[in-house]
Amino acid sequence: MKISPVILAAGQGTRMRSKHPKVLHPLLGKAMIWYSLEAAYQATQVPATIVIGHGAEAVKQVSGTETQYVVQECQLGTGHALQQAAPLLKGKTDLVLVIPGDLPLLTGETLRKMVATQLHHAGPITMLTVISGDPRGFGRVVRDGKGSVLAVVEEAQATSEQLIIRELNVGAYCFTADWLWPALSQISLSRKGEYYLTDLVGIASACSLSVQPLELEDASESIGVNTRVHLAEAEAALQQRINRQWMLAGVTLHSPETVTIEPEVTIGADTVIWPNTHLRAGTQIGEDCEIGPNTLIEDTRIGNRCKVFASVLEHAVVEDDVDIGPFGHLRKGAHLAQGVHMGNFGEIKSSYLGPGTKMGHFSYIGDATIGSDVNIGGYDHL
Repeated sequence: MKISPVILAAGQGTRMRSKHPKVLHPLLGKAMIWYSLEAAYQATQVPATIVIGHGAEAVKQVSGTETQYVVQECQLGTGHALQQAAPLLKGKTDLVLVIPGDLPLLTGETLRKMVATQLHHAGPITMLTVISGDPRGFGRVVRDGKGSVLAVVEEAQATSEQLIIRELNVGAYCFTADWLWPALSQISLSRKGEYYLTDLVGIASACSLSVQPLELEDASESIGVNTRVHLAEAEAALQQRINRQWMLAGVTLHSPETVTIEPEVTIGADTVIWPNTHLRAGTQIGEDCEIGPNTLIEDTRIGNRCKVFASVLEHAVVEDDVDIGPFGHLRKGAHLAQGVHMGNFGEIKSSYLGPGTKMGHFSYIGDATIGSDVNIGGYDHL
């Protein structure tokens, strides 16, 4: 069974008020579309096809070389966007998994459930829905008296009765490919001059074909990003998810709402993270460490039983049993061997400090190699 994920990322995102494509705005250090690419690959083990348009070259640079691209020259809606992928995928896949590039909180697990649901479904569509009292502009899922899905009505076209419906269309679908490609040509032009992918639900229903809804268990996955307010909401929900995962893995976070941990960070068990600490991508922290408060660490490897207090570490290596700070600064190329002590207001750049070396306060070391058990006094510059 061949499954092809397609990410719709051609829109400009005018409500972001930005010269950059919407899907390139960062969430915890990663472009928004990175999360969609990761989730799609986790679900299918197949690199996604991305429909690009506004800022196409910039999106290509972020998305990587394994990704296929198709260009939507004129932004005529989501249905038209998916049509652009037909020449690449028609006749080459069994299922098409479609997700918007502005839903960065969708997980690989949820997308796997969508694929599994469609594999066991006789109809041509599985669609993701969410029950919420905050519609956020989503279309309403209309059902008949027996509970079968009849249509998705966009908010702007919904009647007053339809607007009170709490089941919302998230905008992610899994289609049977052989049905999808001819059905796309049946979508009518809307009053806005666009072809809506949501019309496929009504097209299937009109032919007495089943549409299978899959309700989200975690409503936060449906947070879409159309404004910078939404971007902040998505980042807060994503950070809460990441921090929870680390706490369940044996890491203590004091005031977790103040701790920022980006994807691709690793932390060992029984490490304690104090408030206002920011761990950026590429950082690896061992077991039984104390990090923070008021600390920023970026792309740095830290061993076991280390203490880093109110300091900044960038592109550095810290071996076991090292203590740093307060107000220490490790710059690119700094390497502290086992048992090094670095006092307050110290700075090290492109230098190696041997095992057991002690560096006093207000000292700077740059482009140097220091041996074992050396005592560097305060106010020294090497």
